[in-house]
Amino acid sequence: MRAMTFGILGASNFALKRMAPAMQVARGVHLTALATSTPGKAAPFADLAPGLRVHASYEALLADPAIEAVYIPLPNPLHVDWSIRALEAGKHVLCEKPLALSADAIDPLIAARDRSGLFAAEAYMIVHHPQWHQVRDWLDEGAIGRLRHADTVFTFHNPDPGNIRNRAEGGGSIPDIGPYAYSSIRFAARAEPVALRTTIRREDGLEVFAQVTGEMEGPQGRFSFGAMTSIRLHDRQEACFQGDRGLIRVHAPFAANVGGEAVVTLLRDGAPETVMRWPGLNQYVLQLEAFVAHVREGAPYPWTLEDARKAQEMIDRVRAAEVGS
Repeated sequence: MRAMTFGILGASNFALKRMAPAMQVARGVHLTALATSTPGKAAPFADLAPGLRVHASYEALLADPAIEAVYIPLPNPLHVDWSIRALEAGKHVLCEKPLALSADAIDPLIAARDRSGLFAAEAYMIVHHPQWHQVRDWLDEGAIGRLRHADTVFTFHNPDPGNIRNRAEGGGSIPDIGPYAYSSIRFAARAEPVALRTTIRREDGLEVFAQVTGEMEGPQGRFSFGAMTSIRLHDRQEACFQGDRGLIRVHAPFAANVGGEAVVTLLRDGAPETVMRWPGLNQYVLQLEAFVAHVREGAPYPWTLEDARKAQEMIDRVRAAEVGS
């Protein structure tokens, strides 16, 4: 399969730490260009990818005929605009989450994708990791009986005032890590929320802590759920799905093999414990390979723009369901 040439719009720290290294090892991917007006920020990317072309503007990269696809790690409010511009320039698009700050804002991007005939996706990497497909399979087959409750936690401590998460355009904990805490449940249980209640704590106008509880409904009926996110608490990642005859625990649900080893445990009444492990598997690499396989071969892709819109709909509802609002 011919390698897909990628360009990165913006020399973000996340792109440098996670996606650029993944592009160096993902099959069928070639990191070809970077757009940044700051030469010093380009240097470490060039160290990773010798021969990297550096463009001084995003427009210049989009005009580069050698680039087939762009990865967009820009601040959240810029995602839709630059994704549409990339599609209009004839590039496939992989854009960081959240795609937008409201569900309706994603509609123009969906329309642009349909007009262009190109592929565009949100970089929701966890759905590419086999641990989440294993959870979904166990739930589908009734391994824990009827699902009655699910809960997730995703927290870390980041008070850095220069970090995008701590600026107005970053939005705090809900748009940054809420998609993981909320939509991991939606994805695994094939469910959508039917009732929500949210408690939010703010610091300097940012949503630094959110506790969401309520009910979702999926193929097995309604179940309760709880999801907690924070950017002012010590690192913690957990996900648990409880049925009437067992439970599933995901030990590193959102940063597999970065924040801990990817391990999923199944506990059932009267049965031995089942433990599945995926040491060293990189979900960013898997995401890129799935992207290329979809474009080149039409392989199934587990997270469409429509899926991203539904995820944002839940984010919108979480904010609207704030207690006392």
